Amino acid sequence: MIEVSHVEFTYPSGRAPVLRLPEFRVEKGERIFLFGPSGTGKTTFLEIMAGVLRPQKGSVRILGQDLGALSPAGRDRFRADHIGYIFQSFNLIPYLNVRENIELPLHFGSRPGKNQLDHLVKSLGIGDLLARPVTELSVGQQQRVAVARALIGSPELILADEPTSALDMDHRERFLKLLFDLAGESQTTVVFVSHDRSIQKLFTRAVSLADLQAVTA
Repeated sequence: MIEVSHVEFTYPSGRAPVLRLPEFRVEKGERIFLFGPSGTGKTTFLEIMAGVLRPQKGSVRILGQDLGALSPAGRDRFRADHIGYIFQSFNLIPYLNVRENIELPLHFGSRPGKNQLDHLVKSLGIGDLLARPVTELSVGQQQRVAVARALIGSPELILADEPTSALDMDHRERFLKLLFDLAGESQTTVVFVSHDRSIQKLFTRAVSLADLQAVTA
């Protein structure tokens, strides 16, 4: 599913690599909890796996596809076809309603998914909100819209960037159960990053970003 090999990434303004990752592998259907303190490169690593950022060294393969072999437009299309992304701040489009936000990924890739909409919104408890502007939703409702948008079209991989950071423990566990139940219907792999280790027991595997990084002099 995911194969990361000898990856190094440095931002243009920096001299030392932000990430240096000898190896990272994820199998289909795994639920990975990737943890580390804030500011250690977790979001950067997610964006590399999503093909948003391109490392200066090494290779990243998703579903057997070497992302480095694709053009920027090719990476965008691959992401639209195979990857769902849940942002920490949700990144909903404020001038679109709930339905339009959820269906947005279907306009950029080849994933069929309109027939999934009713099932997703019913499972997430937002079926009566489809025509509502997302600016009128509570934080919890916005979060569920973001999950529906990531899952529509049954992507093979979900990348989640600390989407539970604003929730208390009960709501975090409830949210994750819902995410895992829906992802499990399509055997979707989940890579979830957070600095909050209290929820790692809910995942099949916990991975420290610090442990993944190569020790440098």
